[in-house]
Amino acid sequence: MALQIGIIGLPNSGKSTIFNAMTRAGAQVAGYPFSTVDPNYGMAEVPDDRLEKVASTAGCSKVIPAGLRLVDIAGLVEGAHRGEGLGNQFLAHIREVDALAHAVRCFASPDVAHVRAEIDPELDIAVVNTELILADLAAVERRKDRIAKAAKSGERDKARELALLERVESELDREVPVRAMGLSREEEEILAGLFLLTAKPVIYVANLGEEQLGVDGPLLRSVRDVAAAEGAGLVAFNARLEAEIEELEPGEVREFLDAYGIDSLGLEEFAARCYSLLGLMTFFTTESGECRAWPLREGSTAVQAAGKIHTDMEQGFIRAEVIAWERFLEYGSFHIARDRGAVRVEGRDYIMRDGDVILFRFS
Repeated sequence: MALQIGIIGLPNSGKSTIFNAMTRAGAQVAGYPFSTVDPNYGMAEVPDDRLEKVASTAGCSKVIPAGLRLVDIAGLVEGAHRGEGLGNQFLAHIREVDALAHAVRCFASPDVAHVRAEIDPELDIAVVNTELILADLAAVERRKDRIAKAAKSGERDKARELALLERVESELDREVPVRAMGLSREEEEILAGLFLLTAKPVIYVANLGEEQLGVDGPLLRSVRDVAAAEGAGLVAFNARLEAEIEELEPGEVREFLDAYGIDSLGLEEFAARCYSLLGLMTFFTTESGECRAWPLREGSTAVQAAGKIHTDMEQGFIRAEVIAWERFLEYGSFHIARDRGAVRVEGRDYIMRDGDVILFRFS
């Protein structure tokens, strides 16, 4: 299954509006809580200036950008870890995704209900994060109970795991998310089977009002402070306006942005940040008149990249012909680059690099 970003937050924080703007999936948006119950799934295009350049150089008539799988998850409320507001169901949906985009409401509107009368982004974030922490504490406690006997009987692996769980429990009690605990790779692997919610990487999305665009106001600063304390990313935009922009013709976008004093599309930055949050990079193919950007986990090999395209390529892999996208533009085609010795021939264990233009040979 493709890596997934789950959009979370309190009810009516703008999750479904962000999801629809990114995916054009048409999920229900309403001004009252829990208009979303079952999660919505959709693919969002990841903007990449390199793609059009590679396509133009290769003379491709069809261009396919990399995709990002988004999940619109219903809003959490206080008591979700105890099942309040269908909390157990919603927490299970969060457990299934690979990273989180936490939508935070920074706008006031009489037409959109809020769980409290006052708009307080820092408190809203705390409510959601507390529910995730409490759910993690319960998971850690259950695991401790399961292995306590084996750990005390002298099983080294279980004793090591128990010590780690006690340390994680202590940090969670201090409201420190697992992702901010500085765990080693080995410790993360020990905990992987628990699918801890606060271990997932997160990016905060400040959903601003129109009057807040381009202004470094107190509500935006409060979200920024929380993100900085966690070492998390932050993007800020008005989700409703961004959704309107997505419906415009390309030539109308700049005029619309200028009218609101916006330098660039917030959703494009959001997509790029989510892509990075998942640890993804991009490689390009230019076969049969089609230029395509493929998402791939950083550190993946050439044979794994071939498998992204088709299992037959992975199973019958012979070699990969590779050139960096910048050099591809210089030479103008694979054929010329190959004739001039600029194309590298790599084997199945070659570690892919971001921006590789690649041709797979397979049986």
